[in-house]
Amino acid sequence: MIISLIVAMDEQRGIGRGNALPWRLSDDLKRFKALTRGHFLVLGRKTYEAIGCPLPDRNIIIMTRRQNYTVDGCWVADSLQKALKIAQEHQENEIFIGGGGDIFSQALPLADRIYLTQVHASLGCDVFFPELVMVKWVEQERSFHAVNERNQYPSTFLLLTRRC
Repeated sequence: MIISLIVAMDEQRGIGRGNALPWRLSDDLKRFKALTRGHFLVLGRKTYEAIGCPLPDRNIIIMTRRQNYTVDGCWVADSLQKALKIAQEHQENEIFIGGGGDIFSQALPLADRIYLTQVHASLGCDVFFPELVMVKWVEQERSFHAVNERNQYPSTFLLLTRRC
């Protein structure tokens, strides 16, 4: 099973502020939807609660340490290993890790791919993606997206794969 991280971050590796995204990027949301549709998606509890509901056409696994935490239509796991096991038991071929910061830190050493959106701005975030050592990754794809009425900041979409 391929383990993929999917993340948007600003120029300081910021991924969120006040439990929300500090940008409006329609192109990034469309990419997120297209890539994760039909797959298992692992989200930390705070990230899931910021979204507020299960995302359609995805199998959501919420990671939390809270005992007896349940959400209709979602799986709950108290560790990344348990989340990965749930996906493997359902014959998932590519699982997506969607954050937050602590979940990304746990998953980065295991990741095969990173679907990265680089937001070309510094936005005063309070949650950050872990340090990414680029020599461990190979850039497979890159596309630039300019500011327009639906995209608040310029951004670059990257697909990175782990170097063997």
